This record gives sequence, C-alpha cells and structure tokens, in this order.
Amino acid sequence: MKHTKRYLVGLSALLVLVVGGGVALGRALNTDDDLMEDMTPKSMDVILGEIRSLMQDYSIEAYIVPSVDEHNSEYISLHDRRYQYVTNFTGSAGTAIITLTQAALWTDSRYHLQAENQIDPAYWTLMREGLAGVPTRDEWLMSVLSPGGQVGTDPFLIASTEFERLGAVLGRNGYRLITLERNLVDIVWNNRPPQTAEDLRPMPLEYTGRRASEKLAALRVVLQEEGANVIVVSALDEIAWLLNLRGSDIRYNPVFFAYLIVSHDKLHLFTNPERINETIREHFRTEGIIGPDVRDYRDILAGIDEYVRGGNRLIVSTACSHALYAAIPADQRLQVYSVLAKMKAVKNPTEATGMRRAHVRDGAAVVRYLHWLETVVDEGNVTELSGAAKLREFRSEQELFVDLSFTAISAFGPNGAIVHYSPNEETDLAITRDGIYLIDSGGQYLDGTTDVTRSVHLGEPTAFQRECFTRVLKGFLSVASAVFPVRASGTTFDVLARKSLWDVGLDYGHGTGHGIGSFLGVHEYPPSFVSNSASPSNQGLVENMFSSNEPGYYEPGQFGVRIEDIVQVVPAQSAPHNFNGRGALTFHTSTVVPIQRKLIDVQLLSPAEIAQLNAYHKRVLEEVGPLLEQQNDPAAHRWLTEQTKEITVS
Repeated sequence: MKHTKRYLVGLSALLVLVVGGGVALGRALNTDDDLMEDMTPKSMDVILGEIRSLMQDYSIEAYIVPSVDEHNSEYISLHDRRYQYVTNFTGSAGTAIITLTQAALWTDSRYHLQAENQIDPAYWTLMREGLAGVPTRDEWLMSVLSPGGQVGTDPFLIASTEFERLGAVLGRNGYRLITLERNLVDIVWNNRPPQTAEDLRPMPLEYTGRRASEKLAALRVVLQEEGANVIVVSALDEIAWLLNLRGSDIRYNPVFFAYLIVSHDKLHLFTNPERINETIREHFRTEGIIGPDVRDYRDILAGIDEYVRGGNRLIVSTACSHALYAAIPADQRLQVYSVLAKMKAVKNPTEATGMRRAHVRDGAAVVRYLHWLETVVDEGNVTELSGAAKLREFRSEQELFVDLSFTAISAFGPNGAIVHYSPNEETDLAITRDGIYLIDSGGQYLDGTTDVTRSVHLGEPTAFQRECFTRVLKGFLSVASAVFPVRASGTTFDVLARKSLWDVGLDYGHGTGHGIGSFLGVHEYPPSFVSNSASPSNQGLVENMFSSNEPGYYEPGQFGVRIEDIVQVVPAQSAPHNFNGRGALTFHTSTVVPIQRKLIDVQLLSPAEIAQLNAYHKRVLEEVGPLLEQQNDPAAHRWLTEQTKEITVS
C-alpha cells in the first residue's frame, strides 16, 4: 500500500544563528498550517509581491531561494521545488535571489538556453554563470544592498559551508546573512503538492553484496579513527545505501526522506514511523540491525541535541545543511567530506558485477530503440516525447527493471544544443532525417543504475557536424583507454576529453564525468571528472569506482552531440613500471551500445583509435547480440551486426 501524506514537511526546533553580526531565531520550516484553502494558481506578480511583503516583515533586503531540498539533493520532489515555483525554471541547478525591487537567477552553462526560454524577463534577470561580465551572487548582492542590509535564507536549504562562506563575505562588507524562522516561499505557495512517504523496498544480499551491519561496523571504525562518538547522516542516497533500503519519495531516485544518527552502539532513524512495518523490521533483523530507534522525521534536531548535551563529539558532512551544523557547538563538531559517500563510491564485487549485467540489458533496450527509430522515422510521427516513451517501453521489458533513472534528454536538432533539455508539449519536435538526434537516458534496475548518451543522424550529416562528433569521440576514446596511477585526479580525464576540441577552439560547458550509484542516484560523488581540481568531490580514483565518460559539443540553435558511457575503474595490465609501486589503473567500459559510424570522420582518427573502436563494437555485438536473440528481435540483431562492422581505412 502506498501512503500519500502531508507529513514530511518540516522540522520543529529553535535555532539561534549568528553570522556577520546578524542574529535570527529560527524554528519549523513549514507546517500543514501553510496549506491554504484557496488553491488558485498565483501569477508571478502576486508571488513576488507576497514574498517581498514578507521580506519587509523580516527586515531583509534580499532572500535566497536555492534549487535543493533539506538534504542537499540534486533531484528533488515536487513538494520541494520552491525554486521552480518562483522562477518557472525547471533546471536542477541554480540560485534565485529576490530583493525588494529586483529578482535574479544564476545558473551554469548547461542551463543557459533552457533558463532563457523559461523565465519571464519582465520579472527575472538571467545571470549566465561563467560568462565574462556576469556578476557573481556575492558581487550582485553587495551592489544592490543598502549599508547594513540583511540577506535572509532558510537554514535547512543552504549547505553549511556556503552559509559560512557567504556570511563571512557579507560580514566583511558591512552586511548580514541571517536565517528566518519560516521559509517565505512555503508561506505563499498555496497549491503546493503534498509530500509523499511511500513504502520502503528491502534490498537482498544478492544485490547489495554486504549486510547493513557490516557497513555500520565499517562506519564505526571511521568514528573511532576520527575520535568521534556520533555521525549525523543527512544525504538520502547514503542512508538508503547504508541500510540496504530503497524508496520512491523522489521521482527516478530510489531514496526516502530520512535522517540517521549513528553512535558506537546505537542507530537512530528519523523518518515516517508508519513506514517501519513488519517487513522492514524483519529486514533489519536479517541485516543484523537489532532494534533501531525509529523516530519522527521532524525530531532530528532534538536527536542531535541529546548527543550534544551528553558531551559527545559529532561528525557532519561538508554538504549538510546549516541547520544541522549550527545545532552542534564548534568544540563538539567535526566536519569532513562525507565518510559514507567515499565508502559508497567504491562498489563491492557484487555491486560491480550487477552494474555490468544491468548495462548489458540496458544496451539491448537502447539498441532495440535505435533500430526501431531508424525503421519508422520516415512515417513522420515520431517526436522527442513519443521516442522517449518508446525507449522506456523497451527498457521496461528488461529483467530487473524498476524505473528510469532520470527524465530522458530526447533532443532533436536545435534542442540538442540545450545540454539538459527535457521535451514538453510546447517544445516537442518531430525526429526526422534532417538533423542530429541526441538521446541521453538511463534505467534503474535492481542490480544497477545506467546512464548512456548516443547522438545519431538518420540522414546526411554536414562536414562540420562530423568534425564536431569525431572530436568528441576522440576525447571519449582517450578517456576510455587511459592508464593512470591510483588516486589520479579527475581533472586529468577532463583535459584528455577536451584536447581534440581545444585543438580547433571548441569546448563544452559541463563536466566530463560523474559517479553513479548501484540502484541509487544517477549522479553520485565521488568521483567527478571536472576542470576544477579543488572540487570537493574530486577525491581521486580507486578500483571499482564507476563514472560516466561524457564529452560533448553544442552549437546553439543548431545541434548538440554527446557520447556517454559508464566506465569502471579496474587494474591495468599494461603499465610495467606500475607507477613505482603506486598502482596502475584503467577503465572497463560497462555500457554496450554502438557508436554511429556515419557521424565519424575517419580521417581524423588515428589507427589506434580505430582499433579501439572496432574492439569495442566487437564486444557490443558479442554481449548484446545473444540477448536480442533471446528477446526474439532478429531485426534488431541484424541492425546491430551492421552497426558494429569493422571500420577499415583504404
């Protein structure tokens, strides 16, 4: 039975937070009392007007609305999309700031085109992060605030590290960052979707590879090493992984709303107690967890306070909310990069095997889709939306399929230049033979999570399109074939992926790789392949981490190309000097989907790159071909055989 409740909507506690000389009292973020009788949608003018009226009540000149939830999640539930409510922007990353007379939205290059299309310039100014002349949030705030002006924020919706950083910047310049007792968006959001608290899914050992009790024991070793008594866990994917439980509170993300407090001898789970039925209690017994203390989700600050008053030293993550951080006195608080994130990123043998198997089944689904698309495209009735729906259908026929891992980026022609484009009824283009079609999609399987991108042209690509695609391919192959030392920085692979594009003055505005969960989030950190070597998630690569490998190129208004596979870090056999004993690693590509040869300018590839691609295609046919036969799709098998033919150069 599924439970839809207005339940997990806030936290009850009193906070006293001081930053840059500013003091604010804070308590519950929101309660059922916020749900108004009048459910009529409000205009942007009314929404901003009501927020500004509340800002005057709180004596603040600016209010920050981030794109995250209380757990700093990248993907959030409908109930938590405050950022979207006030801006109409649906991208997963950004920051909105509302002042008494202005409103500005910051987002990175992945979303510049999308934001431009979605926000109303009569109310919002788009700040395209990364472009010359665009002020940072700090700079803009200090240009619009009056002397001594106060900036308000919700302590549960801002990471502690960002709160401390911004508070210090503002404080040095005579301004104050304060927290408010209520979330202003929640107060005005009259037709807010209710929060959900659905049944939990126990994960058996055949998929997890380790009992929850083993993971807890390893975590408690870290507590001992760090000289701490307690760890507070707020990241939803870390809680799901640690307890070998999955949920469905956030679409496509098998997580559930909860907090954890783990001590040397106790486990406190803060969630909807109604979820913990006999099935889950039996799961805990099977997993070796004896009598966990299950408490109301809203009691997390009270739970922290009990350990604080007991004189304990508590660990919190650098990604935790400022509300949790501020609840622990500085002399009792140890803040580190997430212990559990680093543990979870290294897949155990069962998880690694499951990921490989999931990708073979997923490869069969994508191959069937690409074959189907090429067969029916001339009928003229396949669109971005209907194509994505057909791909989901093919995935749903695979064993152990649960759901998609994200909304498919099904993008034809100019829409492909919008990096994180998501089709809707207004933007839905027909897929034809007159442009490049980019399909970035993935599935959630009980034994693994997938994420794959292929760009195809069903007609005749231009010379420039082929050059761009091939230069992306060269970077992709360079990463896939890299041999590197243990703990190599993700920055290394970002450079490898970009070099061929850089050679002719081209580039792309997103990272090259992100970690991925095992039936968890499609984006997981660490690892990350990014240009910024100081990124907290750039923890260095070790064996059995999984990452995407996804360079791309985007020509605004015309096309986008991206090639993405999931790769597994494995020992390298071709480094005789073994980095002086440090250890040599390389990648095994888990994704098995052909790369369209029509878009390749073979003259730009080296003999080694051609041999690498041929070897990959041989593997794709060997691994996916038999599955297509089992699924009684001989036409797709014949198509795959043709697509994986060896490339020869005369």
